[in-house]
Amino acid sequence: MILESAPLDVIPGREAAFEAAFAEAQHIIAGMPGYIRHSLSRCVERPNRYLLLVEWERLEDHTEGFRRSPEYQRWRALLHHFYEPIPAVEHFRPVSL
Repeated sequence: MILESAPLDVIPGREAAFEAAFAEAQHIIAGMPGYIRHSLSRCVERPNRYLLLVEWERLEDHTEGFRRSPEYQRWRALLHHFYEPIPAVEHFRPVSL
């Protein structure tokens, strides 16, 4: 399992519109091969900052499958104009302790 982490800084004043667009966009990502689940959280201290976490079966399900798909273009059209700056996405593997 791979955990994708994307801190999303939404342009101040656009939070409600972003949340409405995300409600539509989440169905796009949820239908992708290798998708497991996702969550979107809003920062308490900085209300225009969100944290998107997506679990994928494999890294390639996100980096190749989703990002190179026609569905990604729809995702971008719905969401990317809300971000300033464009988020730096990172991927994590669970640690066995």
